[in-house]
Amino acid sequence: MSSSSPHDNRRQLLYWHTLIAALGSEAIGQRVEPMVAGIADELGLPRLVLDPRASTDQVLKRSRRHAELLDQPPRADDALSDDDSLRRTMLYLKSVRNVFGDVGGETVSAQEYSDWLSDVRAFERINGYAPGDLHQGAGTGGADRRSPTGTGGGPAATEADVAEAMGEIERGQGLMSEPEIRAGLQGIEKRMIDRMQLHEVLKDAKLARRLSPSMALTEQLLRSKEHLKGPALSNAKALIRRFVDELGDVLAREVMSTATGEIDRSVPPKRVFRNLDLKRTLWANLTNWDPESGRLYVDRLYYRHRARRLNKTRLIVVVDQSGSMVPAMVNCTILAGIFAGLPKIDAYLVAYDTRALDLTAWVHDPFEVLLRTTLGGGTDGMSAVPIVQAQIIDPGNTVIVWISDFYDNRELMPVFTGWVRGGINYIPVGSVSSSGYFSVDAWFRQELKALGTPVLSGSLKTLIRELKSALP
Repeated sequence: MSSSSPHDNRRQLLYWHTLIAALGSEAIGQRVEPMVAGIADELGLPRLVLDPRASTDQVLKRSRRHAELLDQPPRADDALSDDDSLRRTMLYLKSVRNVFGDVGGETVSAQEYSDWLSDVRAFERINGYAPGDLHQGAGTGGADRRSPTGTGGGPAATEADVAEAMGEIERGQGLMSEPEIRAGLQGIEKRMIDRMQLHEVLKDAKLARRLSPSMALTEQLLRSKEHLKGPALSNAKALIRRFVDELGDVLAREVMSTATGEIDRSVPPKRVFRNLDLKRTLWANLTNWDPESGRLYVDRLYYRHRARRLNKTRLIVVVDQSGSMVPAMVNCTILAGIFAGLPKIDAYLVAYDTRALDLTAWVHDPFEVLLRTTLGGGTDGMSAVPIVQAQIIDPGNTVIVWISDFYDNRELMPVFTGWVRGGINYIPVGSVSSSGYFSVDAWFRQELKALGTPVLSGSLKTLIRELKSALP
């Protein structure tokens, strides 16, 4: 059996060093560290490559001539010199440790979060992905992801995917697939944002601008907005506004393909040239064709109907704003605002936990709605019923969308039954998120299914499609 080459031995030492660092074995680490530092010195890499506090970008700023190694194809080591192959391995392992290792102490600063995002970009780059292919740092889950082969990267990770992937990372079990990596990155980002002292970070405008607006970040800002004052509050509002506007643009494209109302034939067509139905006019007057003169004599013109009925449908969106429903509150607030802008819709928005709040006055401005909500607390949907009931004027022309996980007061069920039997189009929806993951109380799920109104999937696209079907 041939012995391993010095090149292979050094590579194995680099991998062992990474594994020891991940396992937190200080005694062995102290023995291996000087040897790995010697390899970095031999390769001309700064020792910063071994510092867990330094980002991959910081390392490359000290060693710019080696940055191009990140752009080599993932399996191109055979085409590289032994030294370049080891340099690429060290940079790769650096990005892995920084992305999947623990960041910060009990709290995470905006700088640490920003450095982590840059390490994710380095990890994507060295694995042959374009920036944002594995993780966008935006939390919407709606962007078009592309793999290195140019094919779609698949659906956004669900919360269950995130939990499973995080468990794999923590247990150090096996190689993760591409969807599992995406889910793991989402989970790590969520944990980092949960540990950020946002009220301190947001006091610094420069650091605040480095934050990427996301659902997780928006949730944190909404929960802590009562503690924000002065510049911190202004910076928080700017971040929420950016996220709301970006997500609103995505959802608006889904909504605006809806129909604009049925033709109203009770209104005579306007007799102008642009409304002339030329094809129908020709067919109707064919009996007036004169073969001798070669002319068609027209004794009646036909015009198209263009007037449309605009009997406005009353859309009442009711959202559970308790602690587990933050993504639903954000998404559905934006959706309600979009539908409120359509000419055939009268939109109403009600949010509740143990008390209900009529937010219809601000339905056209989701940002203002979110600032007026108080997230968290218990759940009692009965508190919203009087507000909803007061808005029901024409049951046959009313759509009620009730978004909740339905871990709620069971006295709601007779109310829902009365609405359905009274002719209202009632649509119960599970906790709406970009990923489609949702959990619904089993008792309510069964009762609503028996009523003929099964709880819809929590997918935003499913909800938009259902609303398009329900609205004229």
